[in-house]
Amino acid sequence: MPSDNALPINSRRKKSRSAYIELHPLFDEPRPRRGWFFEKARGFDPWLYGPAAMLLVLGSLMVLNTTYFLGRAKTGDAFHFLKAHLIHLAAGLLLAGVLSQFSLAGLRRLVMPLTILSSVMMVALWIPGVGLVRGGARRWVRLGPFLAEPSELLKLAIVFFLADFLARRGLRLHELKRGLLPITMALLVPIAMLLKQPDFGSAVIIVMLAFTMLLTAGACLKHLAAAGAVALGGLAVQAIAQPYRMKRFAAFLDPWRAARGAGFQLIQSFIALGEGGKWGQGLGVGRQKMFYLPQAHTDFVFAVVTDDFGLIGALAVLTLFAALVMRGMRIAHAQSDPFASLLAVGISSLFAFEVLINIAVVIGLVPTKGLPLPFLSYGGSSMMMALVQLGILLAVASHSSTGSIAPKAESLRHGPARQLTAASQEQRFLPAQER
Repeated sequence: MPSDNALPINSRRKKSRSAYIELHPLFDEPRPRRGWFFEKARGFDPWLYGPAAMLLVLGSLMVLNTTYFLGRAKTGDAFHFLKAHLIHLAAGLLLAGVLSQFSLAGLRRLVMPLTILSSVMMVALWIPGVGLVRGGARRWVRLGPFLAEPSELLKLAIVFFLADFLARRGLRLHELKRGLLPITMALLVPIAMLLKQPDFGSAVIIVMLAFTMLLTAGACLKHLAAAGAVALGGLAVQAIAQPYRMKRFAAFLDPWRAARGAGFQLIQSFIALGEGGKWGQGLGVGRQKMFYLPQAHTDFVFAVVTDDFGLIGALAVLTLFAALVMRGMRIAHAQSDPFASLLAVGISSLFAFEVLINIAVVIGLVPTKGLPLPFLSYGGSSMMMALVQLGILLAVASHSSTGSIAPKAESLRHGPARQLTAASQEQRFLPAQER
């Protein structure tokens, strides 16, 4: 029987590739897709549709509930904000419907367009007449009659970029120069641009997303621990570098000391949470939204939900979000395509981090951040991007192969690969000229 070195190069490459796939099912080749961009979906996923639909209905009720008096005071039309919300909702549902029909190959072809578009919009923030400053932050761009928040698109673009990059790297993620280092260098620019706006909350979410996806893809834990320590140190320095952040932190520690200043919003949130009690006061009955609680229709909408529906209603909302995130992770687990699996992990994690940070701010567990609550907060960019993320999850779910990963992973624990390190496995099954 001829040795491996006696075989032609092409034969050795095919043999090494088949052995590599057998040992590493997560980095299997994507299955060929018929559609260039679109492919007929194979099923209906009630665990995604159901929680999202209920959250959208509740979100519309909350927009009407929290903006009725605000709209009448600012524009003379009590339904002004609700009308805008319904327009954004319709546009988001249209985008979600289109994206849900994408093939996995079609989703992967969105990596470069999303990266370019988000980069252009982030740069446009600093163009006079295009970028807008509100509340001391430069976070919005004017697109004709509309306003857009580039950071919302940037977070999605980074999820796509990381899913594509990590899926291509495979076991090379264990190498610092080919794994963590290039990702760190690539993310430094968008994080620096976010901190310049400033948008500290979005920068924190991007760091958390990167670590989650790197951990899922199998990056070296030692490298992640070292990078995590550096990232925490850098974020801590940024947190204390700005005087307004220190004021927020002081108000977070003792909001009653600055009850008429930096602590006012948090105190009003506590009042809303307390007045809701166990069962709530009823839809529309709570008073905190009537110009007592600042940003009741955006960042602090969860406090109004608790005020109206009580602890039971708040737990119901958390349950819906948990069902959505858990279903997204189950979809990721069912995927044999590494890009699709990492994409589902990234989007599910993005939902989870946004919800956790927003609610932690409302109940006083972390200092105040300007992050909306997906599906519930008023805001065109956040609503449309939440629906776009949902559409992408639906597309991945419709092409999932449930249970395809677990059996393969189980076989690894009983095969000869268990005694090999990741680096030795990769070197063993690479063709000789590529070592």
